[in-house]
Amino acid sequence: MTKITEVPSPFCGIGTDDLVIQADGISIKVVENGCVINTPAFEQAITDTSPRVKGEEVSLAVAVRNAAKLLKTANQPVIGGCATDVNGMRALMALADRNGAVVDNMNFTGAKRNFLAMQDSGWMNTTLAEIKNRCDLFIVFGCDLEVFSPRFYERYLWNKESMFMDDTSAREVIYIGTAPSGDASTSPNKTKAQVLECADTDLPEVTAVLKALIKDNPVFAKQVAGIAVADLQEIADKLKAATYGVVTWAAGALDFPQAELTVQTICELVKDVNASGVRCSGFPLGGKDGDQTANQVCGWQTGYPARMRFSSDFPEYDPFLYDINAMFANGEVDAFLWVQSFNTSAVPPHGGKIPTIVVARSGMIFEEEPEVFIPVGTPGIDHAGHAYRSDNVVAIRLKKLRDSGLPTTADVLTAIEQALVI
Repeated sequence: MTKITEVPSPFCGIGTDDLVIQADGISIKVVENGCVINTPAFEQAITDTSPRVKGEEVSLAVAVRNAAKLLKTANQPVIGGCATDVNGMRALMALADRNGAVVDNMNFTGAKRNFLAMQDSGWMNTTLAEIKNRCDLFIVFGCDLEVFSPRFYERYLWNKESMFMDDTSAREVIYIGTAPSGDASTSPNKTKAQVLECADTDLPEVTAVLKALIKDNPVFAKQVAGIAVADLQEIADKLKAATYGVVTWAAGALDFPQAELTVQTICELVKDVNASGVRCSGFPLGGKDGDQTANQVCGWQTGYPARMRFSSDFPEYDPFLYDINAMFANGEVDAFLWVQSFNTSAVPPHGGKIPTIVVARSGMIFEEEPEVFIPVGTPGIDHAGHAYRSDNVVAIRLKKLRDSGLPTTADVLTAIEQALVI
């Protein structure tokens, strides 16, 4: 039995790196600093150790050959999920390039709202370290932050020590849209977050009014979506009086038509606060299922985020055309590779109607068995690796906690790529 300290997590999105783990053979137990996201993800048992072809256990070599055959004979292969570490994503990109496949990250539909806003008008964003050390006003748009990341407040707002603040409990938290479900946003001095609640579909109007008030444009209405304009004016005044305001949102939670325009409005109001002479930054939430890692690696190698195709012998990016769900609906896919080394509940989305290869964490249960299933180790548990957290500036150095005997995603995808040329 081994006790391992300062363990970083690839699951929570914020790079929690203070977990204490007890490893007993291949059994893992979180003994300190766990949460409802990290603890079950680390403690999940290994149930599959052998690859399967059509439900029958085979050797890894046989599974790799069968996977390569399916991809090689396909007219339009697609690689989805992209939930892996840096090396796994590098191998995935090499395989897609070799095979002319479409690549689509499983969280891209939400992330697309951020990318469209960033590509159109840019943004001014900050890091977790800056929030921890400088933020005095924190505003959350349309997201239950403690559900998204249970330890965010503990780690980055109510931290005991800060470089530029004497008392972090004096920080102010405001929610616009979704109300917090728990008490994590309540400060150590028992001050609760201010909440201006409205439906998600009302956020475009509320955000636009707040932006107008920040710019001192006239607003004649008395309320918007049930929120008093006077309350929004108070928030606008607080943003312009803060030392370092931070505005955060989760693009995946903004699930309504043209939500990217609301993201753009949030980003523009941050710029407007800065134009008034006050420092303010945005902070888009993400980092789940390796989505930031996938987009980072794609960005290095192609200049584009993770929704593109390689069948023209060069990377071609289109955030609408290469949506794999739309491609499935249009009958465009004849071979599908699903990569998911973190989350066993994230099964392939099409229900087994297309010849499918799954390279995933041990324990994934299917309604319909894929043609090929290869269980792989989880980065940060079964092997070392790197993964990007929510702010995209830090590559977390993941630790190996046990010897499971499972191959890495990178090794499996590289073997499939090599088998394509045999």
